Amino acid sequence: MRQDLAAAAVKGRRARRHGGVPWIPIAAVAVSLFASLPLGFVVVAAFQAGWETVSALVFRPRVGELLTNTLFLVVLTVPVSAALAVALAWLTERSDLPGARLWSWLAVAPLAVPAFVHSYAWVTLVPGMHGLWAGVFISVIAYFPFLYLPIAAALRRLDPALEDAAASLGLSPRRVLLRVVLPQLRLALCGGGLLVGLHLLAEYGLYVFIRFDTFTTAIVDQFQSTFNGAAANMLAGVLVLCCLTLLGVEVLVRGEERYARVGPGAARLQQRARLGRMTLPCLALPLVVAMLSLGVPFITIGRWLMHGGAQVWRMDEIGLALGQTLFLALAGGLLATLAAIPMAWLSIRAPGRLQRGLEGLNYVAGSLPGVVVALALVTITVRVALPLYQTLFTIIAAYGLMFLPRALISLRASIAQAPVELERAAANLGRPPLRALWATTIRLSAPGAAAGLALSALGITNELTATQMLAPNGTRTLAMAFWNHSGEIDYAAAAPYAAIMVALSLPLTWLLYVQSKRMAGR
Repeated sequence: MRQDLAAAAVKGRRARRHGGVPWIPIAAVAVSLFASLPLGFVVVAAFQAGWETVSALVFRPRVGELLTNTLFLVVLTVPVSAALAVALAWLTERSDLPGARLWSWLAVAPLAVPAFVHSYAWVTLVPGMHGLWAGVFISVIAYFPFLYLPIAAALRRLDPALEDAAASLGLSPRRVLLRVVLPQLRLALCGGGLLVGLHLLAEYGLYVFIRFDTFTTAIVDQFQSTFNGAAANMLAGVLVLCCLTLLGVEVLVRGEERYARVGPGAARLQQRARLGRMTLPCLALPLVVAMLSLGVPFITIGRWLMHGGAQVWRMDEIGLALGQTLFLALAGGLLATLAAIPMAWLSIRAPGRLQRGLEGLNYVAGSLPGVVVALALVTITVRVALPLYQTLFTIIAAYGLMFLPRALISLRASIAQAPVELERAAANLGRPPLRALWATTIRLSAPGAAAGLALSALGITNELTATQMLAPNGTRTLAMAFWNHSGEIDYAAAAPYAAIMVALSLPLTWLLYVQSKRMAGR
């Protein structure tokens, strides 16, 4: 009897020490190493090419032109998007703007319209829109919601006592905004700005429509002309360096200041500022933004649908594209969610230096543009595993790599809310480690897993570049069908696919908006 009790005690201690599931660290390491393949591909490609080839392909006028375009695009778009997002967030969260809740939702809704559909709408409306300024304009109206969401959430959580104390010291409302409110928004501005910047580096379709060359458009052109050539690989290397530089700049700008407070803060909501005579001029801003970011795409799609009539609704082709898109979105989202479980569990249950390093690999890989991920998988499958080239396995693996961070962030938050004592109790009661994990933490974190799957599926639904490069012959997603028709200047035939993509994305965007409200306590 005593031996049985001793054995049970030893088993319980091991379960507590290792989390009860010893294979989880192994799985987390395996997923992290797989996620680092695109980054490793860039390093290996540069090493194999040799310094002479690298210098000849990188230090040339064409790369300088692309770098200049990219620099101006990021430097102009991110600050303008930030200013627009701060203004809209202040009006909807801190002023008595009429219909603030409606304008708040309309500020998030542009995320439901793929960036290349924004570009399609504007180019068909204003055919002369080309070049840098067109790229900045369309990028701002397509991507500013990535900044609006965290800024609005930060304003809701900001302790009103901070502003009251500053006002009591004699600071004017403008100086309170500049010296108290804006510094508290630094994390939101840095995080949202990083998202916008990474999207600018990765975007392809938007800039092809307006004939503005970026690294991504140049890589795809090189890939289509020379397949797996050294020029495309070296351009991918420069693009990766741009992404890593952007990550480093965000870390430096973010700093290490403390933004948390001790205690719940003031037990009241922030009093909304009265706009008075400025109500109508202030209403013009969200109204104009909504018309530019939502009205133009919806009106343009509707106009082309009416122009094309019933004949553009080729239900056999549309049904095939819709079915393939839903299948790939579900399969890719499910893979990303399952692959994120080990790392999410490890980051909460066993934090440490190794865990942080492995988790960083997942985020860095997820920040790389889809064209780099696709190029890496093309090279690997062609050189090492040719039977996997242009197969469902490869395209779904690419989706898993690209959208792993979305699932990881959602799962981490849910696992953190699942008490570890439940896992230990299940293990002590004699359940096998996997069953104990499934019966407790996995079930309790199901909402987070569902959110991660939905966010990943939303991204896959609108993904274009990697799908074009990796999809098996005969694959025709909504994005690919839209791109093929628009590339043939058949804008009417492209309109149904644009409408369906927006219709699929709107409910998920609404869920994202509602979730952001709940997390901010509203």
